[in-house]
Amino acid sequence: MKPLHLVPDDVNIPFLKFRKIFYIVSLLMVLVSVGLFFAKGLNFGIDFRGGILIEIKTDGPADISGLRNNLGSLGLGDVSIQEFGSSDDVLIQLQRQDGDEKAQMAALATVTKALGENVTIRRSELVGPKVGGELKQAGTYSVVIALLLIMIYIWFRFEWQFAVASVVALLHDVLITVGFFVVTGVQFDLATLAAVLTVAGYSINDTVVVFDRIREYLRKFRKMDIPELLDLSINSTLSRTIMTSFTTLLALIALFAFGGEAIRGFTMALIFGIVIGTYSSICVASPLLIVLNLRRKIPEGEEAPQAGA
Repeated sequence: MKPLHLVPDDVNIPFLKFRKIFYIVSLLMVLVSVGLFFAKGLNFGIDFRGGILIEIKTDGPADISGLRNNLGSLGLGDVSIQEFGSSDDVLIQLQRQDGDEKAQMAALATVTKALGENVTIRRSELVGPKVGGELKQAGTYSVVIALLLIMIYIWFRFEWQFAVASVVALLHDVLITVGFFVVTGVQFDLATLAAVLTVAGYSINDTVVVFDRIREYLRKFRKMDIPELLDLSINSTLSRTIMTSFTTLLALIALFAFGGEAIRGFTMALIFGIVIGTYSSICVASPLLIVLNLRRKIPEGEEAPQAGA
C-alpha cells in the first residue's frame, strides 16, 4: 500500500515570487478585521458581559421556538436559547438585568416560573459585569504575554529576524481569527479565547518547523541566494505542513459536526485558525525574513548573498 502524499515530494512552488501579493492580502485581511472589531465588536458571551445562564432538561425533545416565544415575552431583554448537546438539553442565556443581584435573582425566578414544572433545571449561574470585565482584561493579557514569550523563545533559539517574523505572523493569525468571529457573530466566550491561544500555539509549531529547515539550509547551502533558499525550505517542509493540518482538520470537522453546541464556537475557531495559521507559516512568516534582511553568518573574508537579492 502506497503512503498518502497530499503534496509531491519534488514540489517546487516559487512562494517568494508572490510574496508581495501575500503581503497585500494579509494586510487587507488584518485591516478589515481590526476595522470591523472597532465598528461592530464581538458578540461576547456571558463570561465577558455578565448575565444569567440556565441549563434545563425537558421531557422529550425541546420546543426551541416555543421556549423562545415564551421567554421573549417576559420583557427581560435579549434571550438566547439553543440545544446543548442533545435535543432535550437546552441552554438559556439572558442579558444582565438593570439593578443589583436581587434584580438578577428576580429575573431568574421569573424564568423558572415561566418554564413550568415539565422541565428540570440542571444549573443556573449569575455572572456580574465586574467579573466579565476582569475576564476581558485577563484574556487580553494572556494573548499579549503569550506572544511576548513566544518571541523571546524564538529569539533565543534562532536570531532576532526569526523572532520578529514569528510574532508578526502570530499577531496576523489572532487578529484575522477575531475578525472571523466579528463577521460571523458567533458568541465569543472563554472557550473561544482558549481556542485562539491554541491556534497561536499550533501556528508557531508549524512556523518553527520551517524556520528550523531554513537555519539548516543556511549552513548547508552557503552560496545559495536567500530567496531561493527560503523557497527550498518551505517546499521541503510543505508535505509535512499540509498533512499535519489536513489530519487535524479532519478531527476538528468531526467535533464540529457531532460535538454539539457546547464546543461549536471552540471548534469553529480552531478550524478557521488552523487554515489561517497554515497560510501564515508558508506565505507570511518566511517571506518576512526578506523584509527583515536575513543574512547567513559566515566566516570573515567570505561574502554571502543579501536577503533582497
